Amino acid sequence: MLNKTERIDKAVPIPLYFQLKELILSEIKAGNYKSGDSIPTEKEISDAFQISRTTVRQAITELVQEGWLYRVKSKGTFVSRPKISQEFIRKIESFNDQIYRLGMTPSTEILELKVMKGKEVQEAVLKALELAEKDEVIFLYRRRMADGDPIVTCRTYLPYKECKFLMDHNLQQEQLYSILSTNEETRVFRIERTVAAIEAKAEDMKLLDMKRGKPVLYFMSIGYNAYGKPIEYTLSRYRGDRNTFEVTVFPENKE
Repeated sequence: MLNKTERIDKAVPIPLYFQLKELILSEIKAGNYKSGDSIPTEKEISDAFQISRTTVRQAITELVQEGWLYRVKSKGTFVSRPKISQEFIRKIESFNDQIYRLGMTPSTEILELKVMKGKEVQEAVLKALELAEKDEVIFLYRRRMADGDPIVTCRTYLPYKECKFLMDHNLQQEQLYSILSTNEETRVFRIERTVAAIEAKAEDMKLLDMKRGKPVLYFMSIGYNAYGKPIEYTLSRYRGDRNTFEVTVFPENKE
């Protein structure tokens, strides 16, 4: 049962559902409810705190929408697996380093690695990498995991002329950015990223163990070297239910 020493104060101007939501969330974060555990029923919570079931339902619904809980029809409400907090948006860092820093073990599966040219290369790829139709492109398709759970799939395109030395490396064991950093012309100096929220499709159901229609965070990234030449174009599909992304915003300098 939820910790009843934490009370819901009906005298303060904070909505009751929000107080309950924060109470449930604090129990999850404290580890009192672990991934896969069921929480008390709406009636049990309503009776324990002397609040309406409508209030309880609103608190639980928001926690479900935010990914902390999930419902199973006719069985109850359960605690979701914790989300992985990513700094992917605000810093240049390898996936492996991010996952190790979070105390988890990363792994990579190479789904495809080949050299493409001509009609194989989409116009969007040529445009992003500032290449001509005759130029060859390295295509690297990966699935990245944390503690064995699939987190993201990445389709990466690189100009073959500058990056052909990658083909001599084990890209399942070695980190792409570390390899690129061995050459001044291919070291990624800055990255421009665009993100969109989209629905999961068949590819995500198969590779990311998702249900169709669930949220996917779709990133389009272009990495440039110190001279402003695009070196990497990556399309990433992150599980929306397993990832959060951190952004630091500074006030505009108007001086």
